[in-house]
Formats: sequence, C-alpha cells, structure tokens
Amino acid sequence: MRILVTGTAGFIGSHLAHRLLDRGDEVIGVDNVNDYYDVRLKEARLARLLDKPGFTEIRKDVADRNAMEALFRDYQPERVVHLAAQAGVRYSIQNPNAYVDANLVGFMNILEGCRHNKVEHLVYASSSSVYGANETMPFSVHDNVDHPLSLYAASKKANELMAHTYSHLYNLPTTGLRFFTVYGPWGRPDMALFIFTKKILAGEPIDVFNHGHHKRDFTYIDDIVEGVVRTLDNVAEPNADWSGDQPDPSSSKAPYRLYNIGSNNPVELSRFIEIIEERTGKKAEKNLLPMQPGDVPATYANVDDLINDVGYKPATPVEEGIGRFVDWYRGFYQV
Repeated sequence: MRILVTGTAGFIGSHLAHRLLDRGDEVIGVDNVNDYYDVRLKEARLARLLDKPGFTEIRKDVADRNAMEALFRDYQPERVVHLAAQAGVRYSIQNPNAYVDANLVGFMNILEGCRHNKVEHLVYASSSSVYGANETMPFSVHDNVDHPLSLYAASKKANELMAHTYSHLYNLPTTGLRFFTVYGPWGRPDMALFIFTKKILAGEPIDVFNHGHHKRDFTYIDDIVEGVVRTLDNVAEPNADWSGDQPDPSSSKAPYRLYNIGSNNPVELSRFIEIIEERTGKKAEKNLLPMQPGDVPATYANVDDLINDVGYKPATPVEEGIGRFVDWYRGFYQV
C-alpha cells in the first residue's frame, strides 16, 4: 500500500516507517524536524530511512494547510498513520500554543486531506494521558475521559472527538490509539528512560518525581509498532450494537474505534530506575521531589479490545526493553 506516515523523524514514526517498508509498503514520510529536542537525533533517524527503497521524505509542517492539501493531492495515499504532534505533558504548561498549532490545527489538516482524497483508513496517535483524573484501574476505552489534567491530554481528547465527527459525517474510518509510556532504542530525550540513563552514566543526580512512587505502563517500541500495524490493517467499522441510550466511548454507529496499546503491567518508577542501574552497572544519585503539575500518579492499560479485535497484546518485559535501550544509547553516543 501507499501509506502516509506523519512524524517520521520522531521516535514511533521512524520505527513504524521501517516496519512498513520492510513488509513492502510505500511510505510517504512527513516531518518538520523541529527543535523541540535534539535535531541531530531526528536527522539520524531519517538518515536510516532514506537508505531504504520505497521511502519518500517530505519536510513540511502538518499545521501548514496549503502544504498538506498539496501533499494529499500529489501522493494520494491509501491509508494514513498520523503520529506528528507536540508531545510532553510538562512542556504543555510552559508553551500551550504549540499544542494548538500542532495537535489541533495539524490534525484538522490531516482529517481534511483524508476526507477529500478518499483515504481508506486513518490511524492516529492518542495518549494514555486522556484518562486524566480517572482512578478506576486498569484504564478502559469504555470509560468516560472528560477530565484531562494537561493541555496535551486535552488536545489528544479533542483529536478523538474530531475524528468521530469525520467518521460520522464523511464515513471516514478512523482508529485512535492511546499509547502508554513508550520507550526503547532511538527514544525521545525528554522522556524518563533517556534522561535517567544519560545522567546515571555521567554520574549526575536524577530528579525523581512523586518520590519514585509513580506507576507507569511502560510499553516497548516494537510492541507499539506491532499494535499500530495490526490496527492499520483492521479498518474501523461501525458497531452494529452501539446505542445512544448507553453510548460506548470506544466505538460508534460510524466507522470509529479507540484502543489502548500498553503493556498491561504497571511498573513503579523506583523499580524502573533499579533496572537502569542494573543495566548500566552504576548507582543513581536521586533527588526525591513531589508530583509535578499535570502528572498522574499511575497508568495501567486494559487491552482486552486490542486482543479481541486484532489478536495482539504487548509482551516485551521491561527488563529486556531497558537493556536494549541502554545498549543502543551506549552505541549511539559512544559512552
């Protein structure tokens, strides 16, 4: 298939593009390669893709309406995976406008491109952060999620609502994927595993929020990519049993679906750090700090729908995943 993937200089997008190319798909990769974090890492991810047949790089911003209209018109993708977004809970408190431009305006441009060019299926990245103030564990796609705790989370919830509207009005099949704390080789420098590994290897202290009692459903990158590919191949369909009397948030009378992709196995942050210490062979010096604004104390994914609909459940143990990341980090940065 010809597949448009946005965010191909990013962590998940670059891994996904490799997987699609390896199975024989043509990938049109879009990224503006902004400087939210180290551009050299983004360029290195792209360099690995440019060596592969079937990959076309488009260096444009999804928030640029004219550029997106031209992109869809010129390349006519059959399916779209939209991963480009402004990420980060804490950064959304400092720079909220970036989230409106990338996550709302950008997503609108993708929806319009899909609508006007008869795209067969749009799969897009949502986030576990949409669960916000919810406390019932594990988090289920059948639960109401109307209490986000950060603008980042609100923008992802808005994406789900926007997608449903287009599924309803234009019969556009859309599938939203709520990713749970993705980690692994080529990961983002603003995420805990990257920061902790870098500082522990350098002998620098690490900031440990909520005194290490956070729990996260850490999900290895290969598991995320497998979930994306399987849902991309499983085009969203209307739920014949859906009722407006008792509306199920995860589906609709329209061709609309939501799934969690998480390991279904929360790990406490203190244990996460212990594993990094084991894999690096160095002890961490910890600054124990209170919870940060916008953070949630725990995430835990119910993945029953993913298992039932596409036959998949993430399975990489966190010990194995962290070991692979540390090996990659040492090699890439020559530590």
